[in-house]
Amino acid sequence: MKGRTLHDACTGARRARLAWCCALLAVSASAVEPPDLLPLPPLMEMQPVEPAVRGRESLAEIDPPLWNDPFRQRLPTPFAFTQSEVKLHAMAAGEWDPLAQDFQPPRRDDFVQLAAAHAQIVDEPATDEPRPVRPPVLDAPLPDFVPLPEYAAEPDLMLRWPVDPPLGYSGPSGILPREVQENSHFVPMEDRWRIGLPEWDRYGQGHPPQFEYPFVEGSLWDPYHQNVLKGDYPILGQHTFFIVTATENLLVEARQVPTPTTPFESTEDPDQEEFFGDPDQFFVNNNLTLSLELNHGDVAFKPFDWKAKVTQIYNINHLVVDELAIVNPDVRRGTARFRQFYATEEYFVEAKLADLSPDYDFLSVRAGSQPFVSDFRGFIFADINRGVRLFGTRNANRDQFNVMWLDQTEKDTNSLLNTWEDRHQNTVIANYYRQDFIWPGYTSQVSYHYNRDQADFHFSENDTLVRPDPVGIFAPHEINSHYIGWTGDGHINRFNISHAFYWALGEDELNPLAGQPVNINAQMFALELSYDRDWMRFRSSYFFASGDEDPNDGEATGFDTIFDGPSFAGGGFSYWQRQQIGLFGVSLVQRNSLVPDLRSSKFQGQTNFVNPGLHLVNFGVDADITPKFRVINNLNFLWFDQTEVLETFVFQPDVDSFIGTDLSFGAEYRPILHNNIILTGGFAVLFPGEGFKDLYRPLRNRVDPLVQAFVDVVLTY
Repeated sequence: MKGRTLHDACTGARRARLAWCCALLAVSASAVEPPDLLPLPPLMEMQPVEPAVRGRESLAEIDPPLWNDPFRQRLPTPFAFTQSEVKLHAMAAGEWDPLAQDFQPPRRDDFVQLAAAHAQIVDEPATDEPRPVRPPVLDAPLPDFVPLPEYAAEPDLMLRWPVDPPLGYSGPSGILPREVQENSHFVPMEDRWRIGLPEWDRYGQGHPPQFEYPFVEGSLWDPYHQNVLKGDYPILGQHTFFIVTATENLLVEARQVPTPTTPFESTEDPDQEEFFGDPDQFFVNNNLTLSLELNHGDVAFKPFDWKAKVTQIYNINHLVVDELAIVNPDVRRGTARFRQFYATEEYFVEAKLADLSPDYDFLSVRAGSQPFVSDFRGFIFADINRGVRLFGTRNANRDQFNVMWLDQTEKDTNSLLNTWEDRHQNTVIANYYRQDFIWPGYTSQVSYHYNRDQADFHFSENDTLVRPDPVGIFAPHEINSHYIGWTGDGHINRFNISHAFYWALGEDELNPLAGQPVNINAQMFALELSYDRDWMRFRSSYFFASGDEDPNDGEATGFDTIFDGPSFAGGGFSYWQRQQIGLFGVSLVQRNSLVPDLRSSKFQGQTNFVNPGLHLVNFGVDADITPKFRVINNLNFLWFDQTEVLETFVFQPDVDSFIGTDLSFGAEYRPILHNNIILTGGFAVLFPGEGFKDLYRPLRNRVDPLVQAFVDVVLTY
């Protein structure tokens, strides 16, 4: 109350009287008797203030009013006393006890007498200049302010500001403080990453779990909010971060693919005569992945100064079929196969070599087993393998470039993970990207690929020959191929566009199907146009891979890739791209591929440029039904570009070019609105065309539609 009374008495134009009011309070609150004379401070600087302007109660409102009192007129500057000031005078004179009685405003005569007892009023001088009134109290040596008596004797304590906890889970600080707090004016905070923010209940509902709130605390097991184990806080110093990523990926797939029997050996069913038997298969694949990464730098503003990463995968896979000699050429192995495999899939170090401009353009190098996709859609190369990559940016990150050399390792047959065995295959890739090329939002890329696949003889883990291809003259041979490409991705005004063109050149020392050396001269073209309408995207695309019209002319014009993984025309939801369709020791098309290349395996076999090629026309619709649920629908029509290679291979004339119609439906569900939990499912049907029927037609029955269904669960920490 005393502080508020003091504030009321000293605000506005009366701040100059602060020392006088504090002195009155100090005297009235202590046991010391008030002095006989406590003069008012000088009032020469005060401006006249009328009661109505002051907005506070004044003695002009007391009956009888004192506004025109002769005593007031004797003061150097006209002013009015407030009731609070009158109370101070009464307390100093002992006329009023605030704890014992209510205050009664004095009448005019009492107030004049009271004010005269505590104010020194100097008669006006003879001259015209008024003499200033200077109370003796101002000549006394006083501190900057007069403290209240109850706090005057306490020591000067150092300010300790309350510290809020950091957001998420920050863990212990790895920063050693270099200084301590010395006064209340500056509080050192060495760890700038762990400066906390106060809790904020945005909606005033007590933080219910179904609401999203900012500034929340996390836990060690929460990978979504800020976490020291996810690289959100430095683990050492101000710039060194540690990232742990654990992933559980379970795939369950039921499928039908053309499955050959062994009519000249043992068959699962007695008296079976058809070459292609029961197509049903059931496949389970589980990957448990642990990735550890240590990096240094402020990546929100510039690239890593250095980084090291290791990713380990433990794989379990199980395949069940209905025919013999599928899981292994030895029919005694039955119709089921269980395998497990452990791989160090990624291991690399990265370092920044130089800054190329003030705009954070850089040049870095990365060495070791690392992921790399050579273009926007993965048409030519998309894999994780060992190599050295030189990469960076130019023109304020408008341009990006990569130069990579790969010395590839062998893949495990069933898990498709890397082993430590040398593959005897070397690949060189160089590409250059330009953003906002011609149109804002459109990125263009030019690239060069060189693939040298050396002569080798290799059997898979399932005891099947994969190099060279077990067709025709299967002798070890070396392939040297060059790819020159131009691709683009982005949007032109309202339309999204993605395109690619590649021209493959080179030579194959001894192609198994051609039975002779061949010169490679093949092309590939892809185009996708789409239009976004609110929460839906309407797509249409076309894919072309040239085929070989004459396998015996010494020219290999069928297009093949190095190690593709295309995201195009339905991707993994499409039956044609998802399934590996076998045909007499090789595959008509590989798993996760578009090109019908007639090679033993995309993962372990060699490229083959004597193949029928492909035309694909796609129509698709993607719809974000809710922020959690998305559907992907595709309709593909497929044709062989040339069928002469197939006719030579299967010794059958007049193979039709129409492969069939591929209809697929897919869905993606994120139950907690982010990618820590992703549930993906798909269903697809391949309705065989005449060309497909010509290749897989049974003796007595018809070729039925082939179906697939899968569920993929990804849990990520």
